[in-house]
Amino acid sequence: MRRSLMNLTYIATAAMGLESIVAQEVRDLGFEDVKVENGKIIFKGDESALCRSNLWLRTADRVKLLVGEFKAETFDELFEQTKALPWSDFIPEDGEFPVIGKSVKSKLFSVSDCQAIVKKAVVDQMKNAYQRETWFSEEGPLYRIEVALLKDVATLTIDTSGTGLHKRGYRALHSEAPLKETMASALIKLTNWTPDKPFVDPFCGSGTIPIEAAMIGQNVAPGLNREFASENWNWIDKKVWYRAVEEAHDLAKYDTPLDIQGSDIDHKMIDLSINNAEEAGFGDFISFKQMQVRDFTTRKEYGYVISNPPYGERLGEKEEVKQLYRDMGEVFRPLETWSVYVITSNEQFEQLYGKAATKKRKLYNGHIKTDYYQYFGKRQPRS
Repeated sequence: MRRSLMNLTYIATAAMGLESIVAQEVRDLGFEDVKVENGKIIFKGDESALCRSNLWLRTADRVKLLVGEFKAETFDELFEQTKALPWSDFIPEDGEFPVIGKSVKSKLFSVSDCQAIVKKAVVDQMKNAYQRETWFSEEGPLYRIEVALLKDVATLTIDTSGTGLHKRGYRALHSEAPLKETMASALIKLTNWTPDKPFVDPFCGSGTIPIEAAMIGQNVAPGLNREFASENWNWIDKKVWYRAVEEAHDLAKYDTPLDIQGSDIDHKMIDLSINNAEEAGFGDFISFKQMQVRDFTTRKEYGYVISNPPYGERLGEKEEVKQLYRDMGEVFRPLETWSVYVITSNEQFEQLYGKAATKKRKLYNGHIKTDYYQYFGKRQPRS
């Protein structure tokens, strides 16, 4: 019944501006034939690629299995071509298969109609394959189908991740405006930080950036403490998942020493950070302290500051935030060997900080357009 599982196509989705980082992560996992498009990285692999990419991708939003792609300008075309795809190769008779959709710059712009047509086409294909007349109970594992239309091209996928990959399983509680774990990881990966260097986040909120740094520093797979929708799929042998998890444990360097510090002016945030770090298994590796940024001092050298300070988007916060950025400049500018990385939507950041960034990169933090200001410290002489 099932075609070869050796040559499946996957799509790792990415936030705008992070595609190149996700693509590098995919290549680092050993996958070849990697194609980068807007918001997605396409790669090929067997079923173990599905397990390993879900476990290891730090900066991707989710991993989807590509079932088919074709041009569709009419509902008839959408129905017939969807029905021609091998849904029963992937979805068992008792599988639950809701359909979600989106449409951009396409003649078929009614998402609800597209979803209904795709659902009917999948049901028809599965009725033929399973030789049944009645509808399906859908009481089994989840196979969430997505129909995405872009310029009249329909891409049909099944989501392998379940909840988004930013859900690592350690942050049960978070601050009001949390930075996604995937974005926190990307901010770190855009630097040259290595685990032997001091690491500081002076606006740590619920501890996301320091915890992601600890995971990177000890090479801990970000998906080790969570579950994925595809763990329950019948066509993936449980041994394949078991081997992928075992590999992740083997590759982790749990005894790598780390010098990671998070601070925040709000003591509630510090309590939250400590709690989240313990949940993630890094309680002994990260120190958290209630502190204002202007009180930061250090004698250490060649450290890294990576932070997501307040942006001053809310009314009444603007002046406070301006002063905060001035304080940051006064504290960090004199540290010549330190590299400082700050993400903010505030376009006055460089003036207030008192120095032009070495480099700037446009990123989206959620739907907020931001710049990532990068100040490179002096290079450490080779010993």
